Amino acid sequence: MPLGSQLKVLVVEDDEGMREAIESLLDAAGIASVSYASAEALLDSGAVGGAACVVTDLKLPGMSGLQLLDTLNLCGPHPPLILITAHDSPAVRSEAASHGAAAFLAKPFLGSALLAAIHSAI
Repeated sequence: MPLGSQLKVLVVEDDEGMREAIESLLDAAGIASVSYASAEALLDSGAVGGAACVVTDLKLPGMSGLQLLDTLNLCGPHPPLILITAHDSPAVRSEAASHGAAAFLAKPFLGSALLAAIHSAI
């Protein structure tokens, strides 16, 4: 599926600087995005159903990125979810895969790696 302005990527990141950097990257790539500071804010928005992809940090205040993925899995079909984290380890990667994450990126990552993961997930 080609990316375009009609598709929206939802970003969940509690670090404002990282959230803004991801938004800028997506904007420069011509990808519409909406961002949230928490998983709960995303779920409360009701925006998941209209999204092409969700990019979320693993470690968030309140619900974690994995807990968000589990919640979405319980709700039925949902957009692919990409986990990003500064806490990389083989165990975390394995857990992300077992929960059904479309991709896993360790911070810091190249913008091109995130764009490639989004393209692949969609």
